[in-house]
Amino acid sequence: MPDQPPPLLAMRQIGKRFAGVRALSGVSLEVRAGEVHGICGENGAGKSTLMKIISGVLAPDEGVIEFEGRPVRLDSPQQARSLGIVMIHQELNLVPQLTVAENIWLAREPCRGPFVDRARQREGARACLARLGAGIDPEARVATLPIAQQQMVEIAKALSMQARLLIMDEPTSSLDEADSQRLLAVVAELQRDGVAVLYISHRFDELARIASDVTVLRDGCHVRTMRWAETTLPEIVALMVGRTLDQQFPVPTRVPTEEPLLQVRGLRREGVFGPVDFEVRRGEILGFAGLIGAGRTEVARALFGADAADGGDVRVAGQPVSISSPIDAIRAGIAYLPEDRKAHGLALKMGVGSNISIASLGRLSRRGGFIDFARERALVTGSIQRLAIRAASPEQPARQLSGGNQQKVVLAKWLARTARVLLFDEPTRGVDVGAKQALYVLMDELATQGVGVVLISSELPEILGLCDRIAVFRDGHIAATLEARATTQEEIMYLAAVGSRQPTGAATSADTSAMARSA
Repeated sequence: MPDQPPPLLAMRQIGKRFAGVRALSGVSLEVRAGEVHGICGENGAGKSTLMKIISGVLAPDEGVIEFEGRPVRLDSPQQARSLGIVMIHQELNLVPQLTVAENIWLAREPCRGPFVDRARQREGARACLARLGAGIDPEARVATLPIAQQQMVEIAKALSMQARLLIMDEPTSSLDEADSQRLLAVVAELQRDGVAVLYISHRFDELARIASDVTVLRDGCHVRTMRWAETTLPEIVALMVGRTLDQQFPVPTRVPTEEPLLQVRGLRREGVFGPVDFEVRRGEILGFAGLIGAGRTEVARALFGADAADGGDVRVAGQPVSISSPIDAIRAGIAYLPEDRKAHGLALKMGVGSNISIASLGRLSRRGGFIDFARERALVTGSIQRLAIRAASPEQPARQLSGGNQQKVVLAKWLARTARVLLFDEPTRGVDVGAKQALYVLMDELATQGVGVVLISSELPEILGLCDRIAVFRDGHIAATLEARATTQEEIMYLAAVGSRQPTGAATSADTSAMARSA
């Protein structure tokens, strides 16, 4: 038998520290051409740090990197790209003011003499987008696109670089089911073409479909590398979190009252959504389901005053409220956990503690407007402990945290306000299985305490497993409001796609709701 060629990429005993805190310790990894290698681990386990080292964004403090059997130093992303190593970051890395085509070919513009060849640039971008099945105008400004379409632009940009090793960090976290399936088909096509893929995901169904091997990281250490076909989901979860997760969703014990806590009548924004009518009862979790672009996020932003509504009546605890800005919403007891935490939820350069306390400074101040720092420290310390936020200290900048821990900081900010209505917009996007369970328990506890919760999620098992009722959006309107325990994923998807209920006998898996709750 001829000798097997060396792995395309091999990493030996990689170590990395940040401000004295060890992020990676003795991590080894191999990936071969034409292989999809899954990477699993909780937020803060070191996955993104390891990928940034491979892509030249960070330099390791220890260890050796080999490419095609030869030691290499990846001192910059440009050097990594010269070898064919390309990374699609979880957090978008686009220039909002530029067009889609300009972003895809940024710093690699096709030229005709001294001038950029706009026609080639546009057609090249259109070809990359067509490969993904994304009907996005190459001339559109990125700033005008929703998050899901921006994610597709980021992926198209990576595909345009003719990668030999493609690193995907939660690439479907902002995509709906249809776009996710198209992306997985592209990954399979790349694999057939001999491209190696490192695929980080908390969605195990995706890994089961495309990955041949999986490596589990925990607390910055390599736990185990296994053949996907020779392991099980419970085994992977136990390796990730160091314990078993007996039940994903909490067993519902709360009984929502009939008292409306939030009442919305005739809310509309011309050309975007509405009019919509719904209510959230005290102690209830109301789900917003629907396809991306159906109006779920837009309604939440209008309720929070981030976007101006053109009409409608909003009442909190029976009292009419006028919301023209987020300050009005906060004063009314409404808080919003946004879909894009980096752009709208965090002050990235500020410390974790400052981000947690920033919405509560009025309550933390003495007479004269001076902050009571002892009370602020107590609030911050309690919040970090309650949500198990992994940070070196309260002073660590929020931008240095993993995506899941950033999400927890945004949540901690609003929990400190003791809001009466909480709007959660995709709260578990990019969050690992252990942290997801903790957030599920927390949402259930908040509802049990009498808070009204609106959960916007593209994951139907999550909607069915947590919510009491589900408002299904289609084309800016609510097609129907369903009792969670009496519906199925199929019925929800039919309403979201068609706008009406399924014909009798068309539904399948009548026990989908119960299955989701015990998953």
